[in-house]
Amino acid sequence: MARVTVEDCIDKVENRFELVLLAGHRARLLSSGAPLTIDRDRDKNPVVALREIADETITPDDLKEQLIHSLQKYVEVDEPEAETVPLLSSSPAAAAVAPQASGDGDDIQFDRMSEEDLLRGLENLAPPTETEEEGD
Repeated sequence: MARVTVEDCIDKVENRFELVLLAGHRARLLSSGAPLTIDRDRDKNPVVALREIADETITPDDLKEQLIHSLQKYVEVDEPEAETVPLLSSSPAAAAVAPQASGDGDDIQFDRMSEEDLLRGLENLAPPTETEEEGD
């Protein structure tokens, strides 16, 4: 194809403005080092991008997805719903600190604990040990 015109590409991308956006995006990708899908034939990047669209070596839907992805500043990630985790310890101190979940998972209530109960519970979990290095 010696010369690319809009008529060569308009049957692949019906909207001329969208064609300009997609070809411009592809030309920027080519200038940043993206691999060519056709021979260059001494053409500049915008002409190569139009020729790729006209020859259907790259699909307009793929270009559209790449363009949208390049313009996104925040990508939303679908994460699984939070599930209630069963208690690992059956000690009274751990039960007082752990949240009490109801059946629907929306209403989480925390039990209050005094400072003395918290210290007593922490002392029971890990007794302090002295080594010779700490004494020096």
